[in-house]
Amino acid sequence: MPYYHKLGNIPNKRHTIFKNEQGDFYYEELFGTIGFDGMSSLLYHTQRPTQVKEILKSYSIAPKIAVNNNMKSLALNGFHIAPTADFLKSRKTILTNVDCSIILAAPKNSLKEYFYKNTDSDELIFIHKGSGKLRTHLGNISFKYGDYLLIPRGIIYQIDFDSKENRLFIVEAKNPIYTPKKYRNWFGQHLENSPFCERDIHGPDELETYNKKGDFIIKVKKQDFIHEYVYAAHPFSVVGWDGYNFPYKFSIHDFEPITGRVHQPPPVHQTFENSGFTICSFVPRLYDYHPNAVPAPYNHSNIDSDEVLYYVDGDFMSRKNIVEGQITLHPSGIPHGPHPGTMEMSIGKKETFELAVMVDTFKPLMLTEDAMKINDNSYFQSWLEE
Repeated sequence: MPYYHKLGNIPNKRHTIFKNEQGDFYYEELFGTIGFDGMSSLLYHTQRPTQVKEILKSYSIAPKIAVNNNMKSLALNGFHIAPTADFLKSRKTILTNVDCSIILAAPKNSLKEYFYKNTDSDELIFIHKGSGKLRTHLGNISFKYGDYLLIPRGIIYQIDFDSKENRLFIVEAKNPIYTPKKYRNWFGQHLENSPFCERDIHGPDELETYNKKGDFIIKVKKQDFIHEYVYAAHPFSVVGWDGYNFPYKFSIHDFEPITGRVHQPPPVHQTFENSGFTICSFVPRLYDYHPNAVPAPYNHSNIDSDEVLYYVDGDFMSRKNIVEGQITLHPSGIPHGPHPGTMEMSIGKKETFELAVMVDTFKPLMLTEDAMKINDNSYFQSWLEE
């Protein structure tokens, strides 16, 4: 996280005695990353967080790979992923490599029957349809359409949805996801020319604390396996914490677009970064204002990255026959650009109202069996002259 945050009650000095009014100890936990060198927070629990009673079962959830070496531009109909009651079972991995997995989900029910912890990956959940509350052991965050929820690895959470109509676009990252370094000064503060700042980033604002024993199931993901643990203490036992490692939300509607006299390259839309990929937000914006500007993007070759574009809303001037929830994949090694006629049609237009999320990966993506079920096989031919 780019800034310090705290919630609840904490002692004046770390690693010192901390008790409640009845004289009972609170139990300190360092919640950190990259050994003792990365982002961390100090947590204080009413119950020891280490009380494992039983491990029920372990089972694989590894995606089934259908295409290992893809060199075809594809369009996937994301809203063809069927709604599923259970939150974890609703998550369908469609694209994956050693750095990340791209997942679609349409959960109908809230995640209440158990708790979930992903120890492999940071999770970035984009809310396309739905609203509700992310409940975590570090506090709760309300969310709605257009919000990114950044959930660092190791966070224990549940999700309450307000309805059964939910559509999520999820990126799981094997290495931490950060706000781009180019937007921050050497102190870590966001710069004046950043398209967003700390005011747009919202951490947990409601701490849900239990001092309760019983049987609490936490489903833990590690190396594409789910391990079902039974803990003797309620996972939400934190009375207070402080630090830099915590979940937060950022709304795509708070991204302030960077524009210019001529067409700007995709890095001006960057929102998050990772060692294996970047994530960009395409939002409503004014077009280029040079008198001879061509607003449509120029043809470009993906030499070093696979480009994944998830269409959220609006009119996409560079593509034909695009619907919300659709995903296009343009693999590294071949050029792509506007569909025939769309470049000419863009000339003279003043603004766009498109909304989309882009993931550019630095290693090729493999397609899963779930991806092939929603594939439009003709997309790679859509640049032919009509």
